[in-house]
Amino acid sequence: MDQYLKSTETIDWDHPSVLQCAKDLATGFSNAVSVSQACYEWVRDRINHSGDCKATVTTCFASEVLKQRTGWCFAKSHLLAALLRANGIPAGICYQRLRYDEDSGFTLHGFNAAYLPEFGWYRMDARGNKSGVNAQFFPPEEKLAFLPELDGEVTMPEIWPDPVPVVVQCLRNNSGWEKVVANLPDIDLIK
Repeated sequence: MDQYLKSTETIDWDHPSVLQCAKDLATGFSNAVSVSQACYEWVRDRINHSGDCKATVTTCFASEVLKQRTGWCFAKSHLLAALLRANGIPAGICYQRLRYDEDSGFTLHGFNAAYLPEFGWYRMDARGNKSGVNAQFFPPEEKLAFLPELDGEVTMPEIWPDPVPVVVQCLRNNSGWEKVVANLPDIDLIK
């Protein structure tokens, strides 16, 4: 479990602003489920999805997402993992491979899993709700933002301790929502 608790370059939970936010969100809660829900709902509802708000800045590291108050699904998952880890809750990164649209192929979608003693690994999606997207925190039932339905779409079973490199490269190398949309990350699935 240690790998799901450590601070990394991307999931920089030891950054002072991330630590303070994590502490503030946990105030008044006494168990992993309540703290996880508070952190999850805060990231889902208080951090804008960069594509939805057409952000001119692109964030990657948890501390950047917190400072700018915006992030793609990937970046929001980095912040949520950091807030959970700062509160001693093991957390990792998960991915789905989804169709971006009918003509543009596939893209990854990032979300989280946290280890909750009462339920085991529980996946949660802080992408941000909007029309057609209604992710919720309701353990043990998972209510993710998207369900793979089209040919080639899949929810990957892995829980990564750190984001996959192609995601970090996309977020670090593309500034602004239009450039990210033009370069959304994808990986080939092993068949």
